[in-house]
Amino acid sequence: MKKLILGVFLALCWCSGSVKAQDVAVKTNLLYWATTTPNLSAEFGLGKHTTLELTGGYNPWTLDKDSNKKIKHWMVMPEFRYWLCEKFNGHFFGLHSGYAFYNISGVRVPFQSKSTKDHRYQGWATGVGLSYGYSWLLGKRWNLEATIGLGYIYTNYDKYECATCGKFKGSNDKHYFGPTKAGISLIYIIK
Repeated sequence: MKKLILGVFLALCWCSGSVKAQDVAVKTNLLYWATTTPNLSAEFGLGKHTTLELTGGYNPWTLDKDSNKKIKHWMVMPEFRYWLCEKFNGHFFGLHSGYAFYNISGVRVPFQSKSTKDHRYQGWATGVGLSYGYSWLLGKRWNLEATIGLGYIYTNYDKYECATCGKFKGSNDKHYFGPTKAGISLIYIIK
């Protein structure tokens, strides 16, 4: 965790010394908002065809207090992108990584077994993946972007009965291969 934070900090320091204002975009992923997760990203131009994106998301809410239904989590996800046309326009390929801490209860977790709805899981996850996306120009400063990523995630968690202070059922870890990123983002390019 400390290495990830240090790496992101060093990358941002390196970028901030070499980017101009027109090489910065601020964005939000509308799909994350659909899961009640506020999020914000900053993308920095590194070269004519390369950018570095840093995304953060945080979901602090319990959806239903009576049933302890929640998808609480926070996450950070840096991504290096190579643009085929020019940065912030057209097709791109990316290499992303990330870290998340979660406390999920009473909900079906996509791409996991159906029993996730019957328990509470608290733990952390990290991973790496490849992504593809496309960015459409909407105006002088506005873009719309769609992206999808596939990769590997390692997670370590404690499992509890679903009740608020449910009985501890054990610790486990899991290796996952599959979708790791999806987004439809609204983008504002700073000029």
